[in-house]
Amino acid sequence: MFDTVFGFLKNSINEAMVIKFYSLALRVVFCGAIFIILLQAVKYFKKFLRKTFKRLKVDDGIAGFLTSSIAVGIYILVGFIVAQWLGIDAASIVALLGSAGVTVGLAIQGSLSNIAGGVLILILKPFKVGDYIIENNKMNEGTVTEIGLIYTKLVTLDNKTVILPNGSLANTSIVNVTQTPFRLIDMKFDIAYSADTVLAKNLIREVLENDEAVLKEKPIEVAMESWESSSVKLCSRFYVLNENFRVTKYRVLENVKTSFDKNNIEIPFPQVVVHNADDHEIK
Repeated sequence: MFDTVFGFLKNSINEAMVIKFYSLALRVVFCGAIFIILLQAVKYFKKFLRKTFKRLKVDDGIAGFLTSSIAVGIYILVGFIVAQWLGIDAASIVALLGSAGVTVGLAIQGSLSNIAGGVLILILKPFKVGDYIIENNKMNEGTVTEIGLIYTKLVTLDNKTVILPNGSLANTSIVNVTQTPFRLIDMKFDIAYSADTVLAKNLIREVLENDEAVLKEKPIEVAMESWESSSVKLCSRFYVLNENFRVTKYRVLENVKTSFDKNNIEIPFPQVVVHNADDHEIK
C-alpha cells in the first residue's frame, strides 16, 4: 500500500515538474519573440522621432541626444516588462537594478561625466552640428557632424573622423570659427632692410584691395610690425567670409610674393659667410 501511494506521489510530482518546465519554456519563447519584436519597434520609433524632430526644426544635436535617451529608457522598460512576464518579482528587479546601478556607476564614472558634458553642451550650445570648432586641449579641429550622448564627432579638413568625449569638451576652451559669418586673417611678411618699406606696404595693400574675397567693408590694415635680426617684418590684417578663409590666405600669399618679385622687393633668407685661409669670403 505504501509503495502504491509513494509511486502515485512520485508520478504526480514528475508530471507537475514537466508541466512547469513546459510552461516556463513557453514563456521564455514567447517573451523572447516579444522582446525581438519590441526591439524592432524601437528602431522604427527612433526613425519616427528623428523625422518628427526634423519636421519641428529641433537642433540636430538636441534631436540626437533626445532620441538616444528615449531609446535607452524604452530598452530598460522593455527589459523590465519581459522580466515580469518571466515571473521575476518586481521588487527583486528594482533591488537588482539599484545595486547594479551603484556598481555600474562606480565603474563608468568617466562615461557619466561625458553624459553630463553632453547635457551641458546641448543646454549652453557653445557649438552646434555644422559648426567648425577648434578644441584647445589636444588642438583637434573640424566640422561637428554629431553631438551624441557620450561623444561628439568632428570631420577634419582631410576627411578624417575625430571622436571627442563630451566630458573633455565641456571642460576645455573651444574656438567656434563659424559663430560669426566672417573671419580675420593675420599675415606676416619679411623684407630686407634695404627694401623700400613704403613700396612693400603699398604692394600688399594693392593685392588685398584687388582680391574679390577680401571684405572691403571691413578694415584692411597693413603696417610695420617689428625689426628682426635680419629683416623688417610687415603685417596685414583683413577679413573674409568663413568659407573663403584658407583659399584666400594661400592666394594672397602667392600674389604678394609675385608682386614683390616684379618690384624687386627682396625677401631675406638665412646666409652663411665662410672665410677660407686666404681670407676670401665664400657665401
